[in-house]
Amino acid sequence: MNYSYQREKILEYVLNSCEHPSVEDIYTSVRKTLPNISLGTVYRNLNKLSEMGKIRKISMPNDCDRFDKTLEDHFHIHCIKCDKVEDIDFSIDNSIYKKIENDKLYKLISCNLVFDGICNDCIKEGNEI
Repeated sequence: MNYSYQREKILEYVLNSCEHPSVEDIYTSVRKTLPNISLGTVYRNLNKLSEMGKIRKISMPNDCDRFDKTLEDHFHIHCIKCDKVEDIDFSIDNSIYKKIENDKLYKLISCNLVFDGICNDCIKEGNEI
């Protein structure tokens, strides 16, 4: 793949982020240094970086995709009130992967599991359901 300064800046933003930014977050930030970059260019480059294995794309049901610098399989929790996405530190017994492969005759490539909930900050602010 050819070098792209725009792609480099997009990747740099994701790798330096402590959050799980959305396309809009990335576009807004990268636009500060590249004012002529288009939203479409950001989308295309994020998808390409994800395909290349440089970043992880987190598909969010009923919400926009998020992007993660951590490539290893891990899980996330999403606050349905403020849209914050955080990593969850726990592992699942490998037997579930083997069971899926054996029962469904699939070769698993990756796992993207997202829990929905309400974060403590939103609960403290009275933003519960």
